[in-house]
Amino acid sequence: MSDYGGKAGDSSHIEEIGTGQKPKPTFGTKLKRHYKRFWWLHLIFFICFTLIIVLCLIYLAYPHIAQQGITASTLTIQSLILSSPTLTTFHLTQTALITNNNTYHPHLDAFNASISLHSSSSSDDTPYAQITLPSIHATRTATSSVNQTVQITNLSAFNAYSAAVLGSESVELRVKGRTKLHEMRFPSTVVDYDKVVRMKGLNSLTGFSIPSFSIKLPPDPTDGTNLIGQIYIPNPSVMTLEMGNLTLTTHISNTTLSLGITHLTNLVLRPGNNTLPMRSTINQTLVVSSLLSGRYPDGVLPVDIGVQSVERGGVRLGYFEEALRGVRLGVRLDVGRALREVGVDVGGGGGGGGK
Repeated sequence: MSDYGGKAGDSSHIEEIGTGQKPKPTFGTKLKRHYKRFWWLHLIFFICFTLIIVLCLIYLAYPHIAQQGITASTLTIQSLILSSPTLTTFHLTQTALITNNNTYHPHLDAFNASISLHSSSSSDDTPYAQITLPSIHATRTATSSVNQTVQITNLSAFNAYSAAVLGSESVELRVKGRTKLHEMRFPSTVVDYDKVVRMKGLNSLTGFSIPSFSIKLPPDPTDGTNLIGQIYIPNPSVMTLEMGNLTLTTHISNTTLSLGITHLTNLVLRPGNNTLPMRSTINQTLVVSSLLSGRYPDGVLPVDIGVQSVERGGVRLGYFEEALRGVRLGVRLDVGRALREVGVDVGGGGGGGGK
């Protein structure tokens, strides 16, 4: 008999073994469970975040980067030919070099650009013309060519441009417009093109001279020409200017005594040294009396030359006339030598002919 106080095999008295609590899951385990359960939510978030970044890059950063690239590029005019001038138009043939030091090389659409003489105040940059710049692939160095007839849109502004080109050592032009830029598979973006280009001017025709001339006797019966020779005009710029027919007045320096007029026919000033024929009708009586007066014992007359008119095709070109009237040309002419060569000896002798 058992004296345990209960029936043998009573299930209410069972010895418990290993009844400790389960260990708590770690953070890593929880994180794995979370991603396993909500992976789709994180995928949607990642896609949305990536899309926002890409859209910001395309629609906010990319246009800004594109504009910065255009602003940082440079424009250098290598040659410029202004030909066939009229009162309201001229023909422009121009070659320019575009330098782009950026790592990307976009494509620019053709666009209309206004051209003005640049001033210290950009508000004063009144355009005198508009040209069409062709489309271009802006590689590290690219060439842009223009060959078109240009309408003068503001005559006063073109007058100022002509005066600056002829009378200044250097001149600044402003090229301004708006176009579309394309780069790889990015959508096109609008950029502003605004460049100031510095060029050499004709520097008041410094170096102008009459290296050779002779008196023509008898005078030409068709137009009265009694002096023929050559003029020398240096052009330090890259510009070629077709100016037409010039009529020049000549005076003895520091007097009101007019010696006559000089004609330059079909004048074209090209880059470099220009030697051109001239024909003059001179008051020979005044020349001889001036030399005999004793004021010029060496036979050399100081002469001032001014512009009376500039015309092409029978039409006077006021913008060239006005510009050239701002340029003072002075030379010394050895008239005594020229007279002796035709048998008229007024005494003296010497040289001269420079500005």
